[in-house]
Amino acid sequence: MKRKKINFWKTITYIIYGLVIIFAFLAISAKFSIGGIKLLVVKSGSMEPTIRTGSLVVDRTAKEYKESDIITFRSTNDPSNTTTHRIVGIEKQDNSVEFITKGDANDSNDPLKLNPDLIIGKVVFKIPYLGYIVAFARTMPGLIILVIIPATIIIYDEINNIKKEIILRRKKGRKKIE
Repeated sequence: MKRKKINFWKTITYIIYGLVIIFAFLAISAKFSIGGIKLLVVKSGSMEPTIRTGSLVVDRTAKEYKESDIITFRSTNDPSNTTTHRIVGIEKQDNSVEFITKGDANDSNDPLKLNPDLIIGKVVFKIPYLGYIVAFARTMPGLIILVIIPATIIIYDEINNIKKEIILRRKKGRKKIE
């Protein structure tokens, strides 16, 4: 009975380890591009039903983009603000290319044509609703609840395990001497 209890808690501990690592990775990777891949949170319903509000989208940079690709791009006014829309047209003039984009739920095209330099990447896949958790993990309360508190519990548990192991080894050492 005691063995089953220990295995249960060990399993729970490993699950918590995994979740802490995943949440930390998601919170960090949303800020940085890793190997041309970037994780972003969809904050509006302009692409519904294809991509729901609160979805996490995985974008990858591409050499070229074509009509019907779903892309994420930076705003010309605020580079920290991103939009995920579909390419509905491409205009080529001389040596320059501009993309016409539109959200699937929108009635009209986006007002500005898009310069390729503003494109972050093409949506490779999406995970519905996971973006809510990632967005929360990026906040201070989210970081504390999803990363710092579980990490503190894990560290505390490991310190207790080390103390128990030290006590056990000392007892074994004393038995050998007697």
